[in-house]
Amino acid sequence: MKKATHNSIFILLFLIIFGCGKENNKQDISGKMENVHTSDYGVMPKGDSIKKYTLSNKNGMKVEVINFGGIITSLTAPDRNGKYEDVVLGFTKPEGYFDGNPYYFGALIGRYGNRIANAKFTLDGKTYEINKNDGPNSLHGGKEGFHTRFWNIEVVKDAKFPTLKLSYTSADGEEGYPGKLTTTVFYTLTDDNALEISYEAETDKPTVVNLTQHSYFNLSGNFTKTITDHELQINADHFLPVNETLIPTGEQKAVKGTPFDFTVSKPIGKDISADDDQLKKGKGYDHNWILNGKGLRSIAKVYHQGTGRSMEVFTDEPGVQFYSGNFLDGKFDTKTGGKNEFRTGFCLETQHFPDSPNQPSFPSTELKPGQKYQSKTIYKFSVKK
Repeated sequence: MKKATHNSIFILLFLIIFGCGKENNKQDISGKMENVHTSDYGVMPKGDSIKKYTLSNKNGMKVEVINFGGIITSLTAPDRNGKYEDVVLGFTKPEGYFDGNPYYFGALIGRYGNRIANAKFTLDGKTYEINKNDGPNSLHGGKEGFHTRFWNIEVVKDAKFPTLKLSYTSADGEEGYPGKLTTTVFYTLTDDNALEISYEAETDKPTVVNLTQHSYFNLSGNFTKTITDHELQINADHFLPVNETLIPTGEQKAVKGTPFDFTVSKPIGKDISADDDQLKKGKGYDHNWILNGKGLRSIAKVYHQGTGRSMEVFTDEPGVQFYSGNFLDGKFDTKTGGKNEFRTGFCLETQHFPDSPNQPSFPSTELKPGQKYQSKTIYKFSVKK
């Protein structure tokens, strides 16, 4: 009887300490989070350490994120045979990211995604000059935008699925933008093979904000292959034509009868070489599509017949920049061998419109004190047999 009592006490203590079951994202006895692993990634020239966070779901899909630039360095997805392969472009060595990252591979973009004409805008009667880094214009937040900043990363312990909380405070006047901007981004990897990205921001002065994510996708899993064979559908009846420096002209042009009509799925390469003034200016597709509908909805689908991989994009944003990798130039090695050549990756950057601060007819990107900027985008992966 005495022995049985001791055994009962031991079993009770065991259950209390270790738990009688494990749930998603619950902390294990090693102090790590299940499905979230942290490791060293690299060291900056000035000695700052870069950490890598790996999210895994129950299917074996993985997303790797570093605290420099909030960059997604790897994202795997299954093919029709169940083989998981990396489907986002990136550098083979950490130095590629902190040595300029000229293509913005995998980065969080801010304060303002896309271009602002002549690197200036007027807000409440005051003109602000921001840093030029794209000819006469400002691109993706300037020379030292959010893609060059260290983000504080926390593992969200009570989340249903593996989730990272990234935060960064941009000082008043950083890159020329007004107001201290506090930004929070959540990366969540769900068990239905979806990467959810939620953005939040608040300011202490009127400012402009347009956040996005700049991953390049190649669903073939082979980064030496072009993406022209990927079939794309975009739920948009209009797009924004641009001038010679890729600033929208203000016209909202119907896609019907143009190479920009992706209302029905077609290969990216089908019309990309057409004799079209807009394609010549962008060296291919590098334009904003005006998305149909409002709220969180499906806005684009991409399918790669060779592997069966499919990606569907959901967002509550009014626009998406479809970029066909026209400025990739083979200067860097890929993660699968060879070079990142012309059109070996594409981007679907959900966003408000380029140059909105200078174009009153576009949806406003102004954020005032007391308001909260909120946006959500989902990249969901599946397979067609």
